[in-house]
Amino acid sequence: MNQTKSFDVLDPETVSPRIGSAYPAPFSEPCAARTKHGLGDALGLSQFGVNLVELPPGVWSAQRHWHRREDEFVMVLEGEITLISDEGERVLKPGQVTGFPAGVENGHHLVNRSDAPARYLEVGTRSAAEQVDYPDIDMKMDRKAVGKSAFLNKAGDPL
Repeated sequence: MNQTKSFDVLDPETVSPRIGSAYPAPFSEPCAARTKHGLGDALGLSQFGVNLVELPPGVWSAQRHWHRREDEFVMVLEGEITLISDEGERVLKPGQVTGFPAGVENGHHLVNRSDAPARYLEVGTRSAAEQVDYPDIDMKMDRKAVGKSAFLNKAGDPL
């Protein structure tokens, strides 16, 4: 049976933002002013996530990390952001894109080192049983098949 649905068209600014991160303190502090508009959720997408992200000056996208099962894609829309990875640093400008394949052990994150806000589009796979490694800090994330994420220290104890 075919189902029909009217496709939504929305202004990203009308999607309620999530501010900060789910990291436990003190790991949440560098990301506290990060803003994400969950566009994929607002449009009912289930196979991949899409976020419009804003980083004010000095704010990080995340702790430096890599995903075991999820691909990530980033396209810079406004401002400048610095990509920091195991390979060093690179400034990304509007129109530039980068991607992070699942399972590649190259910790990365984005930092706004400019004096103006930066905005980018973030697209990623949604895996029910994802694991994320944070090479610079004593933390890892484990999302069980039930969809609940848990932040643990590297020994496996809850944070």
